[in-house]
Amino acid sequence: MEFLILLLLVTGLFVAGIFGPQIKGIVGEKTVSAILHFLDNSKYIVLNNVVLNTGGRTAQIDHIVISDFGLFIIETKNYKGWIFGSENSEYWTQVIYSRKERFYNPIRQNAGHIRAIKQCIPELNSNQFISIIVFSSKASLKINTDTIVTNTSGLLNAIKRHNHVILTQEEKENIFQAITLLDESATYNKREHIESIQQNIFKKKDRLNRENARIAAMN
Repeated sequence: MEFLILLLLVTGLFVAGIFGPQIKGIVGEKTVSAILHFLDNSKYIVLNNVVLNTGGRTAQIDHIVISDFGLFIIETKNYKGWIFGSENSEYWTQVIYSRKERFYNPIRQNAGHIRAIKQCIPELNSNQFISIIVFSSKASLKINTDTIVTNTSGLLNAIKRHNHVILTQEEKENIFQAITLLDESATYNKREHIESIQQNIFKKKDRLNRENARIAAMN
């Protein structure tokens, strides 16, 4: 019996260690999805977890809001602690007590999502996109950016501040149909996309570890 309990505990810790980031990400996306449901559906069309196939590569986009006022492309980061970063830095930093973790600049990540959409729908213009990065309410943002970076509590206000109409109802519906069709064609690639993300994470962590080791050796 004790062995079984120990085995279950070890298995639980292993699963949490491997899939913890994915689980946190899913929770964050569900939270933002619930918030977006408060938008007026006569003005805003919400799409969640869109996967686009662009020339053999996949782009997973947390949320797309098609509105009278443009396309809001939303990247969710369910992180807590202090978050430090700037518009153009390659990496941002999460600080929880004395522990520091670096992660890829989500503004750059979201810019890649916008490029993927434009590649799939060339008729769209850059000025029709609004990039938004959303952190959990437990994050304290110490950032310097022109791009909108907010907590979940400020998301709706960040969206509603844009009130200049640039898309007609017909244009909104055409964009919605195009993205929906493209997302359906990429559905079967979601598992491959997740595996690709995991490989990229491992590569970036390895590069960060080597860089940190080099810096430590110099001190």
